[in-house]
Amino acid sequence: MFKQRSFLTIISIFIFLILSVILLEYCKPSNDKGKMEPEPNAFVGDQKCQSCHAKEYSLWQQSDHFKAMEPANDSTVIGDFNNASITADGVSSKFFRKDGKYFINTQGPDGLNHDYEVLYTFGFKPLQQYLVAFPGGRMQVPRVSWDVNKKKWFHQYAGQKIHHQDWLHWTGGGQNWNTMCASCHSTNLQKNYMADADSFHTTYSVINVSCESCHGPAKNHISFVESEAYRKGERIKHSYLQPVDSPNVIQVNSCVPCHARKADLAANIVSSPEIMDNFIPEIPSTEFFHADGQVDDEDYIYTSFLQSKMFHRTVKCSNCHDPHSGKLVLPATLVCMQCHAKKYESFEHTRHEAKLNQVNCVSCHMPGKFYMGNDFRHDHSFRVPRPDLSVKYGTPNACNMCHTDKKAQWASDAVVKWFGPERKYHFADDLIPGSKGDAASESHLRRLLADTSVPAIVKATAADYLRNIPTLTALNALLQALKNPDAQVRYRALRSLPSFPYEQWKDAAAPMFDDKVKAVRIAAADLFLQVPVEQIPVDYRNSFSSAKQELQQYLMYQADFSVGNVMIGDFYYRLNDQMSAEKYYKRALKKDSLMNYVRFNLSSLYNSQGRNEEALKVLMEARASDASNPRVYYNLALLYVEMKDYKKAMENFGKTISLGSDDPRVYYNYGILNQQTGNFGFAEKIFQKGISLSPNDPSLNYALAYLYVQLKQYQKALVPAGVLKKTDPSNPEYQPLFRQLQMN
Repeated sequence: MFKQRSFLTIISIFIFLILSVILLEYCKPSNDKGKMEPEPNAFVGDQKCQSCHAKEYSLWQQSDHFKAMEPANDSTVIGDFNNASITADGVSSKFFRKDGKYFINTQGPDGLNHDYEVLYTFGFKPLQQYLVAFPGGRMQVPRVSWDVNKKKWFHQYAGQKIHHQDWLHWTGGGQNWNTMCASCHSTNLQKNYMADADSFHTTYSVINVSCESCHGPAKNHISFVESEAYRKGERIKHSYLQPVDSPNVIQVNSCVPCHARKADLAANIVSSPEIMDNFIPEIPSTEFFHADGQVDDEDYIYTSFLQSKMFHRTVKCSNCHDPHSGKLVLPATLVCMQCHAKKYESFEHTRHEAKLNQVNCVSCHMPGKFYMGNDFRHDHSFRVPRPDLSVKYGTPNACNMCHTDKKAQWASDAVVKWFGPERKYHFADDLIPGSKGDAASESHLRRLLADTSVPAIVKATAADYLRNIPTLTALNALLQALKNPDAQVRYRALRSLPSFPYEQWKDAAAPMFDDKVKAVRIAAADLFLQVPVEQIPVDYRNSFSSAKQELQQYLMYQADFSVGNVMIGDFYYRLNDQMSAEKYYKRALKKDSLMNYVRFNLSSLYNSQGRNEEALKVLMEARASDASNPRVYYNLALLYVEMKDYKKAMENFGKTISLGSDDPRVYYNYGILNQQTGNFGFAEKIFQKGISLSPNDPSLNYALAYLYVQLKQYQKALVPAGVLKKTDPSNPEYQPLFRQLQMN
């Protein structure tokens, strides 16, 4: 009884204490009177900002952001629509007004001229473009534009004749506002592409780039500053707006959506300090940049800035640019002198006379080039000119961009004379040779990945290049890169792993399904599509399923792009859903009939189904479209081998080589076919020719070594086998060859 009474007593006390706490909490005076509970946020428009932020609002009205897109009327249209005309690159265009509206008469998608009403202006300076409506909710941007400074019409890409069925024609996907332009010219742009109908219902909250483009939706912010709690002095960090001030990464990330070359992961941006939860930024590889990382194609700012010492020393956009007007915070070199010593303006540093007003810091450290015909943009990697690298590798340098009548050697000699023969190390010293993709590149790329002073965006590029070097040491470097704290490096490492057998990386890569960054999870899922499900580690199969769903959602968001449909087709092809793959490949061709590599994929799909006649028909269409493309004939050769028509296969291999292909696979497969059909002498010549173009290619050296072994010419076999021994000595595939040649 004693134990029972004790137990009941404890329970009673416990209940009493709980009731007391509840009662006290209920009766306690509230200190939260008037405190706002955040509701679902929403965009409210720039007019709501003006009353409290008059100065910023006024500055914004002077900016290019304010004029990013406006309805076409007498106060917004700058171009000459008084029956002006231009003939450029085989197309005649006329600009006129009718019934108070603006029209352009120019070539349409059928190759004939038509009248198109201008609905909106697009941009302000140095050029103004115009938008016209097309069926399916599309708006298109004619390539004839108005030069604001020269006050004349011009064709953006002079000398470029574009077929009216080309994706790059102004009526095609390359100049489609909904897909290519809209998100950076309006606020809260939702492209709302309906894939089945192949149409858009694109919307925006504000027509131009307004306050909420950078600060985020402001409904909760306004509710808070109008609340009683705010009036009584309560303050909340950022006041329900996106932070855009510090640290510099946060501010730079707020500019990325429009000032980076990147892919969008989804329609809506999620709140995250990690840029790759929303975007996949481009890296400074030779696809769009020069080999040293300088801008080449239309690359915008972000990727360049991440290469710079400025970024890594916490400099941010607003240190140089007023975020509201877009203008420099100080004139010319005074911007730089905020941080840099006065001595950098002296002749001893610049080696240019002060009277040359056109020469300043930007001239040498931020060279640039023209885009869109007349829009000069500066490279934001802030690098020291390196004409010595121009001499060695052919990369551009700031000196010769001005002194166009001189050679790079002249500039290099001048730098040596002024500053001595030694140059400080720059990552370009390794990035350029690393970009070559040969065996000599590997040590440079591994050095970049190991060097803690190298910017992460450059490390990511090194990881990307390693895909071209299928050695065990390259694989190990990529597996180590999967542990890098920077998401861009992890992402690119995953993208390079398909070059290696999945057995060698699946255990190390599987944990990436649970990576904290969305783009990395997507890359991991895409990587494992080639792995049999039963080979995926059991502990990660649920994570793989989740990551694969994110991958599919990302791909479907790209369905308005012709290339996006290819990506979706490839996705289904690897899932063995051949019907869906065929559907999206055909959709890609409908969007861009000149995109021949889709035909290569489609013909491979038909071949895998035993539909070789259809595969052949597709490749014949590719040949008719682009008769000088060596890849067309290479694919034809491979297909004819499948069809056992070796004569035509030989003809097409020969045509591939005659068109200048330097692809090692061409020489490998051509040589193997000759070897299998008994043409040993010709096979030897083909292998040797391929090796002369790609001296360290493992497949060619392996094939030639075994040909010599087959012919019992063991002394000759030692030469190509020696290349394998030097470049990848631990490769298990090569060990029998090494033993046979007594090279162990």
